[in-house]
Amino acid sequence: MKGRVTLAMSMGFFGAFAKLPRAQQQRVNRLIHKLRENPTSPGLNYERIRNAQSPKMRSVRIDQAYRAIVYDTGQGGLHLLLWAAKHDEAYAWAMRKECAVNPETGAVQVFASQPDDSGKGPAATSNATSAPSDPSAFDQLKDRQLVRLGVPQAMLPEVRTVRDDADLEAMQERLPNDAYESLFYFLAGDPYEKLILEREAPSEPVDTSDFETALGRDESRARFVVADDEAALQQVLNAPLEQWRVFLHPSQRRLVERHWNGPVRVLGGAGTGKTVVAMHRARWLARQMADPDLDSDASGNQAGGAHKRILFVTFARNLAADIENNLRSICSPEEMERIAVTNLDRWVVAFLRRQGYKFQIAYEMDPHARAAWDRAMALRDPALDYADAFYAEEWKHVVQAAGIKTEDEYLRVFRAGRGTRLGRSARAKVWPVFAEYRAQLTERGIKEVDDAYRDAAALLQREREAPSADYAAVIVDEAQDLGAPAFKLIRSIVPEGKDDLFVVGDGHQRIYGRSNVVLGRCGINILGRSRKLRLGYRTTEETRAWAVGLLEGREIDDLDGGQDDNRDFKSLTRGPEPRLHHFRSRSEQANWIAQHLDKMSQRDEPLRGACIVTRTRAERDALADGLGDRGVNVHVLEREDPDPEHDDCVRLATMHRVKGLEFDRVLIASVNSRMVPLSRALRKTGDAAARESAETGERALVYVAATRAKKELLVLSYGRRSEFLGKDDYADDLFGSA
Repeated sequence: MKGRVTLAMSMGFFGAFAKLPRAQQQRVNRLIHKLRENPTSPGLNYERIRNAQSPKMRSVRIDQAYRAIVYDTGQGGLHLLLWAAKHDEAYAWAMRKECAVNPETGAVQVFASQPDDSGKGPAATSNATSAPSDPSAFDQLKDRQLVRLGVPQAMLPEVRTVRDDADLEAMQERLPNDAYESLFYFLAGDPYEKLILEREAPSEPVDTSDFETALGRDESRARFVVADDEAALQQVLNAPLEQWRVFLHPSQRRLVERHWNGPVRVLGGAGTGKTVVAMHRARWLARQMADPDLDSDASGNQAGGAHKRILFVTFARNLAADIENNLRSICSPEEMERIAVTNLDRWVVAFLRRQGYKFQIAYEMDPHARAAWDRAMALRDPALDYADAFYAEEWKHVVQAAGIKTEDEYLRVFRAGRGTRLGRSARAKVWPVFAEYRAQLTERGIKEVDDAYRDAAALLQREREAPSADYAAVIVDEAQDLGAPAFKLIRSIVPEGKDDLFVVGDGHQRIYGRSNVVLGRCGINILGRSRKLRLGYRTTEETRAWAVGLLEGREIDDLDGGQDDNRDFKSLTRGPEPRLHHFRSRSEQANWIAQHLDKMSQRDEPLRGACIVTRTRAERDALADGLGDRGVNVHVLEREDPDPEHDDCVRLATMHRVKGLEFDRVLIASVNSRMVPLSRALRKTGDAAARESAETGERALVYVAATRAKKELLVLSYGRRSEFLGKDDYADDLFGSA
């Protein structure tokens, strides 16, 4: 065969490529360029694989020891790059695999219709837990229905033998991903009709010989990327380990690549790809704005839209820095010029400074604000028996959240979620404290953050031609970390219209003590534009189940006045159960961690793939010192510092700082009584309802830390164990399972 080849690379190839030695990775880059020019060029050794399940499987030489596997579609030189490994391993892989276009879904699928006959593959254990006479789990579905769920026709007989979850799991490595996902959710109780609606099958009959058309469908784009030119090829190959940069699940792509007629809210559990969706959404909008051949009605649809930008905001500064770095890896320079990434507080400070704002903004623990509060608290009515914490919570969750400025407003405000009843007469006696606090702040020339948000919103509403009007859309990540004043400001930044707001978040990860938000009361109408991601990509199902259990029975809001839950949240990857270990002392815990990390090194696992997480900075620093004394290379992640990628040190972080990061292995350390939940966080509450909310926040911190783990989760404690953890889940042999 001669002539230029169109090359589509599969997600499986990227996984195999990542495992190759660096020298072979570099050779693969050169091989791909040669393959695209002419597969029969000297040195490639483009050969048919005899006795393979598919007669169209081919091998090409990486070097003497390694081979890449390609599939010749027979359609205009279109080839699929599927795998890369040592010679014998690559051939063994290719011998078992088939590639076809599903006649119902129209997706390109790679699968193994024949079990691994070595006795070591996943099929060797299939049906080990069920009797042959047990009915099939899919008896109620016809063959065509199974194919519409993604099952290859060649695998229908074996799928009919599946009796339970264990049987299906044993087939996972051989089934196409889309088929396994659909069958998994069917066994979990999802109706067939719901799964079909989510799939969006082609409206026209599928030509199973037309791979080119099939590769353009969302189901295929979730597993394949077509390298159209050299620039696209280099962009893909430069970051092969970061598959999220290239592949989007169809449920994610449907959120990203479309025009919405107003604000959108996207919920999803930890690791479902909310931030990935938000970043790809920013890129898609920037492309719509930058390319005159695309829909000119995108991203604001106002005249002169060519100069407008996308504002991407989040709460934490370190998350904003990480997001900006990640966006640069998927966007062209022109696209990045149209995207501004920042945390909301920084944006507000810059905007108000341009407006000549005279106040200083007081953040938490500001000494001037603290002094003002102390002066105000001196005016408490001695007849009222309310704790100091009650006043602080009332100010934060009622007065500030509602933007109350007068006593009359306070007397009439609805105090939803507050545990202490407060009649009009009691409110009148409480109000002087708040009035004095505002007066003290004004006298000192400072304002709290929520007041600064409101002032910025008022300026925007009065001066629509201000520089901020340059924004055509706002994308909000980690929305649960922002309160009502923040969302009222965000509503003011961009005019209402098509593609104006895109909000992603998860109430289960609210760790900054914010009051529940109702977007509708902030002027953000999401009616008919609310979506939820439910497929976990980061954590294993075992880790997900353990983490979700921490918040079971707790009321979690959906950011718009309703309740959210994680019933539909599942992970398709499996791994070890989270392991809990208890020690007599901090020193004994440090000894065990040092030994565990040493075993990682002996397995040639980089230490940078592990993170040790603690509830407080003091505990983190003590553990860092202890590990350093034991010869462990450590890197402490501070609040504002980015995570360096080059050094091979184990990371140490607080539960707040680890948010937004991910690691192969996470060790949540010092899960002790009074530490988790943190006793002083609970003592600051003024009533039972506030204490319940604070404890939910403490549980959410552990949930966030646990769901950073991709492969292994370890939970460690010493002294008296945390009440969050069961009493019978601790290993007796502290070192045997390390």
